[in-house]
Amino acid sequence: MTTSSGHTSAILASKVKGTAVYNGSGERIGTVEDVVLDKQSNQIMFAALGFGGFLGMGEKYHPVPWSMLDYDEDKGGYVVPMNKDVLQNAPAYDLKDLTKHDGSLGGIRQKSYDYYNIERDWQ
Repeated sequence: MTTSSGHTSAILASKVKGTAVYNGSGERIGTVEDVVLDKQSNQIMFAALGFGGFLGMGEKYHPVPWSMLDYDEDKGGYVVPMNKDVLQNAPAYDLKDLTKHDGSLGGIRQKSYDYYNIERDWQ
């Protein structure tokens, strides 16, 4: 089955990890470091995007609602509708903290959705 943009709706998480992320201007701004799943509701909680750090040291990861990522076949990566300033000010965490206490550490998921002004899609 394909989406309205012509993409398939199914993809292996292993293929998503490491995929480049671009802003609306076409500038590469990071990568999808992982996808965090909710095992109880069978939903994607968010994509963990990496936008900095040096050789993986000191990097913080941004939990971004999956619905914000739009795959661009020509770029071979995802495009997010935000600029660098929005991302630099976005909530960011250590990767291990994104799943701590079932992803509820400090309301990570809710803070992310609120920051990006995305309607909550879970119970």
